[in-house]
Amino acid sequence: MNLQTQKDTLEVGRKLVGFCRSNQVVKAIETLYADDVQSREAMDSPGMPSESHGIENALKKNKQWEETMEIHSAQVDGPFPLGDRFAVHFKYDATDKSTNKSWQMEEVGIYTVQNGKIVKEEFFYTM
Repeated sequence: MNLQTQKDTLEVGRKLVGFCRSNQVVKAIETLYADDVQSREAMDSPGMPSESHGIENALKKNKQWEETMEIHSAQVDGPFPLGDRFAVHFKYDATDKSTNKSWQMEEVGIYTVQNGKIVKEEFFYTM
């Protein structure tokens, strides 16, 4: 394992976690993501397939989340690096704005970094 790769990955991970903790996910995507980023969710959501490509789709997915969910609290732990990847653990207490249903969610995001940019994100969760 290349030590410099792990250091670069850790730096990108720290920046992402910082953006997420300060509720600046759009800025994180614009700053840290590669233009052709791949994104995978555990399942499809209304109007958004579980797999998408490109920074515009990553932004769209995040904006849809912000528009449909009211976040009461969020906890972001990590990053936990391994080579060119890192994991982040997220916990949310949220309400779906359309149904007024409250729920708690936990997910793990696995991010792959190349040349200082996130090229792949994968989210693991159950609902």
